[in-house]
Amino acid sequence: MTVSVKIGKGNGYKNAARKRRAIRVRKRVVGTEVRPRLVVTRSNRHMVAQVIDDAKGHTLASASTLDVSIKGTEGDKTELAKKVGSLVAERAKAAGIESVVFDRAGNRYAGRIAALADAAREAGLDF
Repeated sequence: MTVSVKIGKGNGYKNAARKRRAIRVRKRVVGTEVRPRLVVTRSNRHMVAQVIDDAKGHTLASASTLDVSIKGTEGDKTELAKKVGSLVAERAKAAGIESVVFDRAGNRYAGRIAALADAAREAGLDF
């Protein structure tokens, strides 16, 4: 199966490569009721993490650097990513979720993505 990704202006090749990687990952990663999907969305400034049940199409828990408890705190972007990871793990545990499937959305597992995942694991979320 071939997938074509449209290349835009500017950083088009970089975005197209990330989209291809995301499609490749999503072929295999599916969230269920028992093990929902932990999706990480990264921009230059913010991070968003959501726990999604793909069978129902519902977001079960989420956290972001724009949350009131995180916004305005000190630290670099990696520190904020750690806070987002621990917060989404706490909210997932409160919703009764013990284990998730990690979806990095085509981003490399390094830096802020790895910091968020490690913080979620330390907070007790299994993946």
